Amino acid sequence: MARRLLISLFLLSLSPFSHAAVYQWTDANGQTHFGDRPPAKASTKEVRVNAAPAQTDATARDRQQKMTEFLEQQQQEREERQAAEAKARQQAERQAEMCRKLQARLKHLESVSTFYDINDKGEREYVSEEENLQIREQFRAKVQQECGGA
Repeated sequence: MARRLLISLFLLSLSPFSHAAVYQWTDANGQTHFGDRPPAKASTKEVRVNAAPAQTDATARDRQQKMTEFLEQQQQEREERQAAEAKARQQAERQAEMCRKLQARLKHLESVSTFYDINDKGEREYVSEEENLQIREQFRAKVQQECGGA
């Protein structure tokens, strides 16, 4: 019984809001106004306000479909961007590793007094001092080109 009474009171409290009137009046300057309370000194006319048409299920589905497509596109773009960033990081790491190896090799070449080749008989053939300098300079240029410095 108390439950019915509470429900009835609740429904009665909603009724003034659901049947709220809208009034139209014109002021002394000829400007038209609308409001939920008419002014005391103006002649008013009650205006019927029609509710906005309800969305059809098709419209709601279309909007939902467009939103889903948009979100999927955003996700795909995010994944592509992350993949490109990961690839760039891997390339940078490979480049850094290659440069470390080249610089270590350059340091070794600078510490060696002279270079040699092995001939067909398995014997060492030492190169001239001029060729030593040329080998070192070529390798320095390669490190400079690949790594931006020695």
